[in-house]
Order: sequence, then C-alpha cells, then structure tokens
Amino acid sequence: MNTNQTPSVEKTFGCETCPMRQKAEANPKSFMARVWRWHTGWCPGWKEYQAHLAEQAVK
Repeated sequence: MNTNQTPSVEKTFGCETCPMRQKAEANPKSFMARVWRWHTGWCPGWKEYQAHLAEQAVK
C-alpha cells in the first residue's frame, strides 16, 4: 500500500543570506548594489527565489 506522498521539505535559497545582497541593501547607491541589481536580472536562482516568495504570499 504505497500512498506516493512526499514529505513537505522547505527549500532554502542562498539569496536569503547572500553577503552580496546584504551589502547592496545596506547601501543601495553603492557600486555593489549596482552589480547586485545587474546580477538579479539574469540569475536563475534569484528568479526561483522570487517565484517562491510570490507563492508564499498567495498561501
């Protein structure tokens, strides 16, 4: 009798604790912040993290 249920595992994202992101948020006008914003434009991990946050907001 197999129910095929997978346990609910919360996925973690490096974006939550990324040092680069923390520096960019601490000083939004810095060069690091500009690099961070450029990085988020193409980073697949960031896009997945944003989708995850949007899904959490709906729940």
